[in-house]
Amino acid sequence: MSGVLESYACGKWFSAEDEGTPLLSAVDAHEVARISSNGLDLRAMTDYAREVGGPGLAALTFHERAALLKQLGLVLMAGKDEFYELSRHTGATARDSGVDIDGGFGTLLSYASKARRELPNDTVALDGDVEPLGKRGTFVGQHIYTSRRGVAVQINAFNFPVWGFLEKLAPAFIAGVPSIVKPASQTAYLTELVFRRIVESGILPEGSVQLLCGSARDLLDHLGGQDSVAFTGSADTAAMLRAHPAVTGTGLHFTAEADSLNASILGTDVSEDDPEFELYVKQLVTEMTVKAGQKCTAIRRALVPESLVDAVIGAASTRLGRVVVGDPEAEGVTMGALASVEQRDEVLKSLRGLTKSAEVVFGDPDHVDVVGADPAKGAFMSPILLRANDKDAPEPHDIEAFGPVATVIGYTDPAEAVSLAARGKGSLVASVVTKDAVVAAEMVRGLAPYHGRVLVLNEKDARESTGHGSPLPVLVHGGPGRAGGGEELGGIRGVFHHMQRTAVQGSPDMVTAVGHRWVVGSQRTEPEVHPFRKDLGELVIGDTIVGGPRQVTRADIDHFAEFTGDTFYAHTDPEAAAANPLFGGIVAHGYLVVSLAAGLFVDPAPGPVLANFGVDNLRFLTPVKADDSLTVTLTAKQITPRQNADYGEVRWDAVVTNQNDDPVASYDVLTLVAKP
Repeated sequence: MSGVLESYACGKWFSAEDEGTPLLSAVDAHEVARISSNGLDLRAMTDYAREVGGPGLAALTFHERAALLKQLGLVLMAGKDEFYELSRHTGATARDSGVDIDGGFGTLLSYASKARRELPNDTVALDGDVEPLGKRGTFVGQHIYTSRRGVAVQINAFNFPVWGFLEKLAPAFIAGVPSIVKPASQTAYLTELVFRRIVESGILPEGSVQLLCGSARDLLDHLGGQDSVAFTGSADTAAMLRAHPAVTGTGLHFTAEADSLNASILGTDVSEDDPEFELYVKQLVTEMTVKAGQKCTAIRRALVPESLVDAVIGAASTRLGRVVVGDPEAEGVTMGALASVEQRDEVLKSLRGLTKSAEVVFGDPDHVDVVGADPAKGAFMSPILLRANDKDAPEPHDIEAFGPVATVIGYTDPAEAVSLAARGKGSLVASVVTKDAVVAAEMVRGLAPYHGRVLVLNEKDARESTGHGSPLPVLVHGGPGRAGGGEELGGIRGVFHHMQRTAVQGSPDMVTAVGHRWVVGSQRTEPEVHPFRKDLGELVIGDTIVGGPRQVTRADIDHFAEFTGDTFYAHTDPEAAAANPLFGGIVAHGYLVVSLAAGLFVDPAPGPVLANFGVDNLRFLTPVKADDSLTVTLTAKQITPRQNADYGEVRWDAVVTNQNDDPVASYDVLTLVAKP
């Protein structure tokens, strides 16, 4: 008998009190491990997450969390060979394992990078601009994000034992919220191995991650309004969890990724001779066979113009005929087993439902040639392609066979294709293969309300396209209706899902103190030392330099026009400029105004300011005419130290006014400033 998988709870590994339930290899049915959570104190796990993991994690800045996540991703990536070896028992080929294992570690690295680039080196993130709430500017509002003081419970599916838990854990960790990971039992042995290496690395703060192997039992009973549950699995289970009193009565945040009858549509503009036809067929077969079709994003319905149904079936059958099913370690095998014999039987049961209104045009549900393994022991099956005899029948739009099964359905025009796709009642992803932008626009706009993601594929983007079935860390993964109604990933959107958005109201000084970003109307300080002579440790939000006045002459305007080649009539043609009601005569170039302003605030000698790397939010507010005088006020607005560099970023608020104190330009100046 193999060993029982352990849970990692309250800072130590836990072994169940019983022998557990056997977990069998999908390839040869030998016992890989056993699983049980009997005796595990689930309340203690949630308390430990909140009391130990949460405070320590929330005290770190976004950049500090990102640095830890990057370090972890690199450590795991370096040791991935052992994960690949164990992954074989889930039925995964090397290609399948790459999608799961490398995809999971890549998600950690992606979130680490996004957090460093897009979030402040702080524990609070600002949402949007300051909202003026009074006429005098003494009362303003600012939305902020802060870490919830709860735990993120992540209930994962069997098909992605590595990526599935890391794509949920990464944004929660960046958000400063501890996680309890609950893998699906069938493939939990791979999750447990990866988790062991996470714990052994010692990289993540104590209590920030815990692992629950086995039944979740009464876990939701111990959750409340500061906590969240992210579930991936069947729609029936999602509905049961949604009805739990913690969700309905305490405000527990619950999101689900559930069933999804994803569609791929071949555009009416495509012919058999077009490269898009081959792209369509290749993508269909790939989605049927990667992970043996056990992907929530796999193509279940192939919507094809009626005139091309036979051609698509013929071309897809030819490609499917080259698929080799068997032991992932056997030479030449391109599709492995399903995750378990029970899972294969579920797929065959769904297939029987589909054949009520469709016929099998490729594959044999009752037989498959298997290379390197005993088909009587492993969870192998043939890829199955069906042809819908009645596109309006309910079965292809209601039954999801979660395996290497897809149905080809004919349609007449784009509107009908969209209508048929929508009959899936909400899906994770649809793809449109077309070379016609008009067709693409019509279909995407029609599909969008029913899908979380839409891929438009053609010859131009095919080389770089990640494909129909690939969720990406920077894009949302989820879908409406039947697909669960939730969203995961999506870059920083996934981080903010775990945070509380709060509207803060107060004076500019108070809002500046809360958000660590200077707000118009709050205190300014004009130090004796020029702010550009201060390093990152000396500079303070609100430090200000006022430069000017500087008169703009007609000679300045003429020279700038000649020197830059910007001879737009408003700067060079007095008669035309006078006729324009916006100008009423010759005006200075906006970029001349910005350039002159820089000359008024820059300290020219070498010092802590290393570089100007950009300008944000530039607006020209009032035309500047010859002989107007300019004054610039530059204020340190936000200071962001970089975690792994000897400098940081400083955002300066810049306002240029004329002799009447009218603002003529406003913008943010971005500089790199040395640390002490």
